[in-house]
Amino acid sequence: MRQTDVVMSISNIRKSYRAPGYKVEALKSVSFDLHKGEFIAVMGTSGSGKSTLLNILGALDNPDEGSMVVKGIKNANIFNEPDATFFRGENIGFIFQSYNLLKDLTVEENIALPLILKDVKAHEIEKLVSRMLALIGLEKWRRHRPVQLSGGQQQRVAIGRALITSPPIILADEPTGNLDFNTSNEILHVLLDLKEKLNQSIILVTHDPQVAAFADRVLFFHDGDIVDEHICIDKDKDMESILLKFKHTMRPKP
Repeated sequence: MRQTDVVMSISNIRKSYRAPGYKVEALKSVSFDLHKGEFIAVMGTSGSGKSTLLNILGALDNPDEGSMVVKGIKNANIFNEPDATFFRGENIGFIFQSYNLLKDLTVEENIALPLILKDVKAHEIEKLVSRMLALIGLEKWRRHRPVQLSGGQQQRVAIGRALITSPPIILADEPTGNLDFNTSNEILHVLLDLKEKLNQSIILVTHDPQVAAFADRVLFFHDGDIVDEHICIDKDKDMESILLKFKHTMRPKP
């Protein structure tokens, strides 16, 4: 991929958490590029720094050191308000393991929420939401509330809400963690189909090699570092290689 295809460039990101008597280095000089249309999976054990990385990439937390360049622009205030909120609104779509849907809103109202917050006109919202409902296969459920949906359907709603403003970057934190195998595959195919149609880039945190095998590239985290990488070519063969590399990253360092 060409350097001009880079939508997000991460350079030497460090993050530590301190309390009386101890210090935890969550991220240790992490650097990588995310290209346009690329799907990166981030794998690692609990406490390896995956969620901390995702929070920083979404400007929900700020690093101790390092920089982030988005679409060729370096904003020194990207981690500070009000720039952080503006950055998220223009560039980031979030998908969480727990769906985070508003229980009193219908499917179409949950999906429309980001557009409402951006003051998009009502007729445009209706058009965009109808298109998204068709893309995620929930046209018949548009007036249902989350409690009336299965877990897979709720995650589809969450995906629709994350993508409704067509952000260039999607950040997903264990989006299939609460789903069974078949539903997980279904959700991943929906996400990949939408990524292709909207030409978006994805960074997805997972501990599941089967999920990671859907990616273009896998970054392996251990103790706050990227310790290995895998380029995906063949899904079935990749899953075996990913599992072996993941097991290797779990071994304590000598």
